[in-house]
Amino acid sequence: MILDQVTKSLVRNKIELWTGVWAPWDWIIPYARIIHVPNTGVAFGMFQGKGIIFTILASLVALVIIYYYPQVHESDWSLRLAMGLQLGGAVGNLIDRMTIGHVTDFISVGNFAVFNIADASITVGVAVLILGVWLQEKKEKQNRELQIEDETSSNLHSNDMDITL
Repeated sequence: MILDQVTKSLVRNKIELWTGVWAPWDWIIPYARIIHVPNTGVAFGMFQGKGIIFTILASLVALVIIYYYPQVHESDWSLRLAMGLQLGGAVGNLIDRMTIGHVTDFISVGNFAVFNIADASITVGVAVLILGVWLQEKKEKQNRELQIEDETSSNLHSNDMDITL
């Protein structure tokens, strides 16, 4: 959230709205550049003009994460990381919406939509969440298979004893 706000402030103060472009080398501009674009929609410029809806939604998401985070077991690192990234991103963009009425987007890569650090944080948070759920399900499946294997093995041994008696 802090990195997001610092970078957005630099962009707003140093790069002209819509027309300003910055890149460390001129040859990289077609591939990656920093530009200054206001965004009244959501991540990657979708649903423009619906700022109030997304302000309310981001506030609710932030409150839900703040409420549930302490309830997540410390060993569930992927869920805790995902929630932290999503909270930071939601709050970073929420600060913009509440203070200047729109989100400042500035990272432009190729022909992809312009985004910011908060958008990237939310996106990475979702990816971490999906990966964490997948890994957890995989682990639970392996544990169930081992348990079935142990039960089968135990049943076979008890059946062997019945036969020998």
